[in-house]
Amino acid sequence: MHAIQVAGYGTSDVLRPADVDRPAVAADGVLVQVEYAGVNYLDIQVRRGLFGIPTPFTAGFEGAGTIVEVGADVAALEVGQRVVWSNVLGSYAQYAAVPATHAVPIPDGISSAVAAAAQVQGITAQYLSTDVYPIAAGDTVVVHAAAGGVGQLLTQLAKARGARVIATVSSEAKAHFARALGADEVVGYDDLAVRALELTDGAGVAAVFDGVGAATYEQSVRALGIRGTLVLYGEASGPVPAFDPAEFGGRSVTLVRPSFGDFTLTSEEIRARTAAVHAEILAGRLAVDVDAGRTLDQAAEAQAALESRHSSGKIVLRVL
Repeated sequence: MHAIQVAGYGTSDVLRPADVDRPAVAADGVLVQVEYAGVNYLDIQVRRGLFGIPTPFTAGFEGAGTIVEVGADVAALEVGQRVVWSNVLGSYAQYAAVPATHAVPIPDGISSAVAAAAQVQGITAQYLSTDVYPIAAGDTVVVHAAAGGVGQLLTQLAKARGARVIATVSSEAKAHFARALGADEVVGYDDLAVRALELTDGAGVAAVFDGVGAATYEQSVRALGIRGTLVLYGEASGPVPAFDPAEFGGRSVTLVRPSFGDFTLTSEEIRARTAAVHAEILAGRLAVDVDAGRTLDQAAEAQAALESRHSSGKIVLRVL
């Protein structure tokens, strides 16, 4: 089968098309013909060697497609069923072996492209807004990179929960997009702290959702109000520097660094969070901006676009 492999650690140039054996289905898994593979920052971190996976290996952790074979011990899934998954290495390929615990059926009314685009980012936005910092009506919150994959969904979920959203973006085109998603205020990254204090009459914001990291950390800290929460859920620009708690200025703030794996510990939790995201999509409360303009062989270009922070919405690779 055709796949994209990481030939060795490095830049996106190490992603190479390859012909590899189709994976065998495990007794407790399913074999899926992949329609769309999601592109995530995790893919970039793995490609750089952060997790030490021996090379070469097939890239990608997220996708959507149709089951073509079911393992002997699997009863809840069947051939011909569309499913979506995450945290399964080897998704940049025509076929993927997916544990049944990770394969979630896609309901009618949601395309495979949308399902793939909404899985990792949708679940992330869901637990950030309900578990990590439960957004309440009347809160003023900052969503960094509001035109990005998580940012666009988090903005919409925050508005649905009654929050006032201050969005950060890097261009006027992205500002227009963030406003269309419901953002109340749109500001630049460099003057976030000043603008956040101005927009809250000096009080600061209840929470900052920061997936950018090094480039935005200082502004995020300064934008917080008393008992505010800084949610550092990613590091698109690199990890935040070492810091002194005194930087928070005695405002009794909370800093939390959630990870996807800690909020998808069981099959039941994965399915419940996915179902919550699908329900929002089907109800028309959550629109997913899908960038499906690249094929599997353009994986290097797709990762480079994501890495440069010039992409908008969620990139998925067309496999079929």
